[in-house]
Amino acid sequence: MSEFWLISAPGDKANLIAWDRMNTVTAKANLSCNSKFIIPDLKVGTLDALVGLSDELGKLDSFAESVIKKIAQYIGEVMEDSKDKVQENLLANGGAKAKLQLLKIDLISYLTRFEWDMAKYPIKQPLKNISEALAKQITQIETDMKNRAAVYNNIKGNLQNLERKTVGNLLTRTLTDIVNKEDFVLNSEYLITLLVVVPKSSYVQWQKTYESLSDMVVPRSTKMITEDAEGGLFTVTLFRKVIDDFKAKARENKFMVREFYYDEKELKCEKEEMRKLASDKKQQYGPLLRWLKVNFSESFVAWIHIKALRVFSESVLRYGLPVNFQAMLIQPNKKSTKRLRDVLNAVFKHLDEVAAASIMDTSMDIPGLQLGNQDYYPYVYFKIDLSILECS
Repeated sequence: MSEFWLISAPGDKANLIAWDRMNTVTAKANLSCNSKFIIPDLKVGTLDALVGLSDELGKLDSFAESVIKKIAQYIGEVMEDSKDKVQENLLANGGAKAKLQLLKIDLISYLTRFEWDMAKYPIKQPLKNISEALAKQITQIETDMKNRAAVYNNIKGNLQNLERKTVGNLLTRTLTDIVNKEDFVLNSEYLITLLVVVPKSSYVQWQKTYESLSDMVVPRSTKMITEDAEGGLFTVTLFRKVIDDFKAKARENKFMVREFYYDEKELKCEKEEMRKLASDKKQQYGPLLRWLKVNFSESFVAWIHIKALRVFSESVLRYGLPVNFQAMLIQPNKKSTKRLRDVLNAVFKHLDEVAAASIMDTSMDIPGLQLGNQDYYPYVYFKIDLSILECS
């Protein structure tokens, strides 16, 4: 299960006992895997500022999560035929030791071993400054991704349009890679070579009748250039002035004349365009995928720091000053989430009797709280869902 609960409770002596009790109960019943979530001593500022910041962090949290999912989804689009390997590319920069070795670790490992990045987000600055730095970082990543994706998608789309023309039946597909100059009578004032699509079942009929479909058809001028599952592509040479008559008679016999006239320059341009687009796509692929992987990691790391900020600010608002709380990461057992909720409620109900009662009675309003559909519990609670690909 990729869902985690990031919670906190006051850090006084009595509640340390409650933490121990919770760990004992959850471990005994195999309800969850728990680990402490270490948040450094951040600058609190005023409580008024914290109230405003709490709302901003909620919006930033949702924004960061959406950017992470967009990047993960786009990695899948870029990898195309290797979509089954996307998950193994969704990694995060590790803690201090891992960073020195330029190591990246899986998302669960990063989350359960979370270390605040002191270099990137100095804790001596106000919380609002840290929040604004995180917002600026995520916004820049999203903007850069849109720009890079637009360039790559344009190349990819144009290439796909050309490649699409190379499939399909002989009536619709491009003939760039099929016909040759030698197949046509060119630069003649009187003669022209047409291409005719003949059903497989009509090959014999074509050979017997093509010369008599119209006047002025050059005898023995037909040959098959290629065929597919449905039929063959034949050439036929005739005088220009009987083109319309020949087409009409051919149609009556279910021989379809393709509107195609050999233009060496145009065919060469089409081949060159496809070659260039394929080359451009290949050149863009590596750098783009590297950028996406790096910035997925950057976004994910930023997102978890935003979660840490939310827990910190909400804990201060809920439990008051001086700052003294313990944050904890819980990975619920998928089959035991309801039981786990009940256990947490029992352990921490003394923190907020009204909230605890409201969990038992979902129709009950908590006085003074306008939370709508938000989750509210006696303890501070935020959900972290790491099933990023499933949700994207």
